[in-house]
Amino acid sequence: MRKFVLAFSLFAPLACSAAGVVHVEANSVLRLPVKGDSLSLERIEVAPGGALLIPAQVKLLKVGELDLEKNARLGVFPGEQPLRIEVQHGRFADGSVIAAQGASGSFHRPASAGRNLVLRLQGVEVVNLLVDVRGGVGAPGYDGLDGANASAGGCLWGSAQAAGDGQDAGSGQAGGAGGLVRLEVPERFPAEQVKVRLEGGAGGAPGKPGKAGARSGEKGCWVYSVEGAAGGRDGRSGTQGAAGSAGRFEVVRF
Repeated sequence: MRKFVLAFSLFAPLACSAAGVVHVEANSVLRLPVKGDSLSLERIEVAPGGALLIPAQVKLLKVGELDLEKNARLGVFPGEQPLRIEVQHGRFADGSVIAAQGASGSFHRPASAGRNLVLRLQGVEVVNLLVDVRGGVGAPGYDGLDGANASAGGCLWGSAQAAGDGQDAGSGQAGGAGGLVRLEVPERFPAEQVKVRLEGGAGGAPGKPGKAGARSGEKGCWVYSVEGAAGGRDGRSGTQGAAGSAGRFEVVRF
C-alpha cells in the first residue's frame, strides 16, 4: 500500500499536467513536469505560500488561467534563453512573486545573469506583483596559502633557510548582470502594481591572503650560536569583484 501511495504521489503531477491543470498545495513546492521547451496549460493554481518551479529548458509557457494566491510564486531556473509567459486570465494576489534570479558563482563557474522574461498579461487582476531578475553573486576569490616557517642552520653543517612568503589572495569574480523584463499589457492595465528588481549581482568577496612563515630563533651550540633565519612576508589582499550591470524594464501596451 505504501509503495502504491508513493507511486501515485510521483505521477500525480504528470496526471495534472496531462489534464491541462496544475495545482500546488499551500506552503509546498512543485516542479513543472515538462520535457520540451514549450507548454500550454488550461489552468495553474498556486495556493498561499506555494511555489511552482519552471525548468531552465522552457522558453514558452501559455496559460489559460493563472491564479497566484497570497505569497505564492513562480520560480524560474536560470537559463541563457528568454522565457515568454502568456496569460489569458488570472489573478496575482498580495505578495505574488515571479523569481528568475541568476545563479551565484562558484570556483567552477561564473555567476549567471538574471533570466530574460517576456510577460504577456491580458485579462489579469494584479493586487501586487514582484518580478525579480537580479544577477547572481560573483564567485569568491581563492585564499592564499601560508608560507613555510624558517629553519635554523645546524651547529656543524646545514645552512639556515628563510621562511616562505604568504601567497597572495585571489580577487572576487564579477556578479551576473540583471535580466531584461518586457511587460506586454492592455492599455488600462495598472503597471505601477508591478515592481521589478533589475540589479546586477554583487561582486564576489576577495580571498584571505596567506600568512607569512615565522622566523626561526637562534640555535645555541657549544662554542658559538647560530643565528635564526628571517621570517617571510604576508601575502597581499585580493579585491572585491565588480558588480554586474543592471537589467532593463519596458512596458508595451496593446
